[in-house]
Amino acid sequence: MTTRHTHTGRPHGAHTAIEFRAFLEAASLPWALPWLLRAPRGDGHPVLLLPGFMAGDVSMIALEIFLRNRGYDVSTWGFGRNIGFQPKHAKALEQKIRYMHHKTGKKVSLVGWSLGGVFSLYGAHQAPECVRSVITLGSPVSTDSSGERNVPRFLKAMYRLVAHPMGTMVHQNRPEGKLLTRGATLSTPLSCLYGIGDGVVPPQEATIDGDPTLHENIRVPASHLGMGFNPMVMWIVADRLAQAEGHWRPFEPSGVSACVYRTLTHELLPV
Repeated sequence: MTTRHTHTGRPHGAHTAIEFRAFLEAASLPWALPWLLRAPRGDGHPVLLLPGFMAGDVSMIALEIFLRNRGYDVSTWGFGRNIGFQPKHAKALEQKIRYMHHKTGKKVSLVGWSLGGVFSLYGAHQAPECVRSVITLGSPVSTDSSGERNVPRFLKAMYRLVAHPMGTMVHQNRPEGKLLTRGATLSTPLSCLYGIGDGVVPPQEATIDGDPTLHENIRVPASHLGMGFNPMVMWIVADRLAQAEGHWRPFEPSGVSACVYRTLTHELLPV
């Protein structure tokens, strides 16, 4: 059975302190480009990219360009800045997924970064017949037994300031929010990418307990703010999307990429 990471509590303080390494991850893209251009190509099915909290479509630009190059019909959510789990955006997302499916005649894969991954789970639950797969990048897809999140206090304060004075629990208790963290019940293939060094969303909240024939947790060498620009993350996303519809298999890198992956995911910092 796919299980959540055993970390407890908030992200390690050292990880939060060095989230600025996201700039280094972005700067490494030109050097990694020759390798990324050998990533698996897709079959042209539609892919919808969903940004994280306080981010907009421009934050997904690296993934958008890369996945277009790999042959996908890529769209971004188009609702402006993600300012929390707002019911109007949740409903608009479901409509957009259904429209993309109707327009192309193909199921849609959803790739969500941070809070965008939570939106992607909601969309997959609401329109399962239209969704091919879901990939979350450092997304808070699980909570502890009390329903509380162990994200840094500054992020909780920002969410209350921008999204709702009562914080995330208000949105979770709304009808639309009941599906926010039910990834383990999803009937669609789900890949949860998480970083041990994530300084915003701790590993146990970015992973799920699920069915190994449909769900997986993939460890990546990435900061939270660098997920959408990290070459290894981008390569894994391409690998997951390239699977033939109806023939999903858990992530299993091979060849040179496997060596690179295992080297970069070695635990160097305390959890």
